[in-house]
Amino acid sequence: MNSPATFVKPSLHQLAPELFRISRSRRIFTIALPFLYVALYLVFALSGWWPLAVLSLVALSFVTYGSISHDLVHRNLGLQKSVNDFFLSVIELLALRSGHAYRMAHLHHHARFPHSDDIEGAAAKMSFPRTLLEGMIFQFKVWFWAVKRPGNDKPLILLEGYGCVLLGIVSLALYSVTPVLLVYVVLMIMGSWIIPLITSYIPHNPMEETELLQTRLFRGKVLSVVALEHTYHLEHHLYPSVPHHNWPQLAKRLDPYFQAAGLKPIRLLF
Repeated sequence: MNSPATFVKPSLHQLAPELFRISRSRRIFTIALPFLYVALYLVFALSGWWPLAVLSLVALSFVTYGSISHDLVHRNLGLQKSVNDFFLSVIELLALRSGHAYRMAHLHHHARFPHSDDIEGAAAKMSFPRTLLEGMIFQFKVWFWAVKRPGNDKPLILLEGYGCVLLGIVSLALYSVTPVLLVYVVLMIMGSWIIPLITSYIPHNPMEETELLQTRLFRGKVLSVVALEHTYHLEHHLYPSVPHHNWPQLAKRLDPYFQAAGLKPIRLLF
């Protein structure tokens, strides 16, 4: 058995070139899903079914930053650039976030982790309480960080930030008519507070020296169910061009390589 230090990453051509691809129907459903959750929230909230309304926003928060918006950041859905960028802006705006600031920070994370200038991965070096505090200010930090950096996306980042502020103002102005929009805004902001915990603190170990060990390997049925098949952070770091729909298949193809390298996965019970 080899050690993680001797791990040689196989090419996607060796693993399975079809992991790049998703079907047209899956692509359409993926793009439509965030809008469906917003519609469900409005229906449930206006009907007074608040538990279901809140669950709709939990689902919206989960599928945006962690998977659908994430694929748009990496341009993994096979869309034209202009179409991809449009949906990145709109879908992240539904979650009161700047899509292009997210893209700038996330691609920088892939290029720089675990260096000190990695704003997205910074929580991996923080304590648990500090990570929870980081969640409350994270979106503001990312937006201001992105605005200060050079790049063609700066006008869009500014516009997206102003759009988030405008949604907040409109929700306050309409509160006397209906609290539905303000509740939406508050819950979506609160939903973003766990992002540094879930995407940085838990999956990363910046003290390790190799790429294979700096991101933790998760396996097991319990974790898979709890995280709804989103436990493949290491696989994503190794192959960022694979859309999230194909992460489970990618993980299965990589398991023999991980085992040969002596990598021990983290499990919850089984």
